[in-house]
Amino acid sequence: MYQGTIEGVPYLAKPPARANEPAPVVFAWHLMDAPRTEAAFEAALPLSGIDAWRVYLGLPMCGARTPSGGFDEIMQLGMEDAVTNLYGPITERAVAEFAPVKEALRDKFAFADGTIGVMGGSLGAAVAALVTADQIATVGAAVLVSPLLQVRAVVAAMQRVYGITYEWTAHSGEIGNTLDFVARAGDFVAAGCPPVRIVVGAEDDAEGFIEPAEKFAAAIAARYGGEPTVDLHRVEGMGHALAEEPGLDPAPQLPHAARADALAAEWFARHLRHAVS
Repeated sequence: MYQGTIEGVPYLAKPPARANEPAPVVFAWHLMDAPRTEAAFEAALPLSGIDAWRVYLGLPMCGARTPSGGFDEIMQLGMEDAVTNLYGPITERAVAEFAPVKEALRDKFAFADGTIGVMGGSLGAAVAALVTADQIATVGAAVLVSPLLQVRAVVAAMQRVYGITYEWTAHSGEIGNTLDFVARAGDFVAAGCPPVRIVVGAEDDAEGFIEPAEKFAAAIAARYGGEPTVDLHRVEGMGHALAEEPGLDPAPQLPHAARADALAAEWFARHLRHAVS
């Protein structure tokens, strides 16, 4: 296992079991809930059953890149405007930095050429979805766990839970459009949809996460004319988080995270098997 920072982005990289043979690469982005760092996400979803490079990337404003005010500052930014202060800038920056990070890591570890896998949890799943939509020709499979697929639905759920009112603006509305993957389903099928597996917790918020996941899966299936390339799994006993708080350091894998991990590993093992050239 290798850890470090490249192009300003913290990473954790795990080589395939057969290190001397070409192998596909899976890139993964963590949640803002637990596990909220690349190392903690690897412990929760280690993808141990696949013969591939697994690279976990730290999100902007998280982990080693947390603002100077720490988690309290993140919470304050979220209370002021979670959309324009957190969801928008974190996903935008994560997508912008991915291409140079991928190439730098390819040079460092001599990854084989070929399509890649992407995986994310919650806001990290939104990053994985954005990468898939923007680089659809290079993504061979995707796994989205507890995914944020409609930011407006998440905001509506937050309003209900915390008793707040969010005033949408032109700026936040643009972010809302970017992070509405149900409305953007056509972006995933225009050039041939890569296989997408969605894993949600049966105990997660229905309005904010389960229903958007169901709508996204249905929209992909309705628009894609080829073989079915999307499925949706509910994990019983699983809420939104995949690890215990505080979710900063590696911790023992929880039973529901183990089930999500097995679903992710099986998907990548099936669809990335012939992804190396």
